[in-house]
Amino acid sequence: MTSAIHIAVVDDEADITQLLAHYLTGHGFRVTRLATGRALVELLARDAPALVLLDLGLPGEDGFAVARQVREHGNCGLVILTGRGDAVDKIVGLELGADDYVTKPFDLRELLARINAVLRRLAPRDPYPLSAGNSKSVRTLCFEGWQLDLGARQLTGPDGREVVLTSGEFDLLSTFAQHRGRVLSRDFLLEETRGREPGPFDRTIDVQVGRLRRKLEPDPEKPRILKSVRGVGYLFAPPVEEI
Repeated sequence: MTSAIHIAVVDDEADITQLLAHYLTGHGFRVTRLATGRALVELLARDAPALVLLDLGLPGEDGFAVARQVREHGNCGLVILTGRGDAVDKIVGLELGADDYVTKPFDLRELLARINAVLRRLAPRDPYPLSAGNSKSVRTLCFEGWQLDLGARQLTGPDGREVVLTSGEFDLLSTFAQHRGRVLSRDFLLEETRGREPGPFDRTIDVQVGRLRRKLEPDPEKPRILKSVRGVGYLFAPPVEEI
């Protein structure tokens, strides 16, 4: 199935990789089973997968360092799959640009849903209207000298240089820009960008807002673009022009 979407499963537990390979292959994916981060780096160079399921607890390796290498490899999706349920580990993983974080034990159907959600976000999209009443297809949203190309999924800075965003960061920023001037709750943002409801300790949105601020704001500690509304959520403040 050469046309099947390629997923790499990286885990030192052979029974886990075998289980996931069998399940995902049954749902039409092409799966490569790996046991080390080094093997994953080699795979990225010769046959890059569309998405990586990565266990953080690889013996003798820094799982976060491996995650960083995956994220540096273009538009590859990254779902961290691990037995570490510590909130700090989750936040660090998201800071590194992971698209999602699933703890063991996991439900295979839920994992499949999360994989499909990440792949949908990574897929090229047609430009879409800013509002239901606007019949003109919007290709680019401009604010504060920034240009957000919805069709190409690219962000260009005021200096004309492209700023690299993860799929989650792009979806979050485009959601903000299309709801300019409205206070958006974390629950709404998570549903819009991830297609799921938040858990009781889910800080995905907060982490990604922090990453976007460091890329957009002259002073991330005093944001002018992505403002916090205490106890409610976030507000995208600048005017947005459609071109």
